[in-house]
Amino acid sequence: MGYKLYEDIISQRMKAARFRHSKNVAKEAVRLAKKYGADPAKAELAGILHDATKETGEEEQMSLIARAGIELSQMERESPKLWHAISGSAFVQVVLGIDDREVIDAIRYHTTGRAGMTLLDKVIFVADFTSADRDYEGVDKMRKVADRSLEDAVLEGMSFTIAELAGRKVTIAPDTFAGYNEMAELRSKAKNK
Repeated sequence: MGYKLYEDIISQRMKAARFRHSKNVAKEAVRLAKKYGADPAKAELAGILHDATKETGEEEQMSLIARAGIELSQMERESPKLWHAISGSAFVQVVLGIDDREVIDAIRYHTTGRAGMTLLDKVIFVADFTSADRDYEGVDKMRKVADRSLEDAVLEGMSFTIAELAGRKVTIAPDTFAGYNEMAELRSKAKNK
């Protein structure tokens, strides 16, 4: 299937505002991919598909996850806000037939991040934070960091997520902590060289 067909499928699965967001993430992902050396076509595809199941009911999300053979941890089962990234990665596999592990993982980890993030993972994670439609407090700083260093932008995004979730006293995905710790350690080693 071509990109346009995927875009058409996604446009029918979500409200106009979310579709605009997905298009903006795809556009920003292409820009970041070109800047930092990732594959722009994969970045565009993962960007348009990253929220494929964000507006999908919980029952259908769980069905997609099961069909893809994904086993959720107890924490994931008890955190419905994380499901769309996991079920989105399942959707692209079992419904769209995409078997590119890089694209699948970039979608799965676009919300939490993780340790060992690929370049495409980082691009999609940051593009979701910095797309043109984003207007949260601190977005301008995030965009400046993203233009300076993709790794610093990932660390900034994870810091933002951890602080925001801790402020609400809700669970934080272990993948986010693992990714944060890895990025912070890499940053510390780079400063000490």
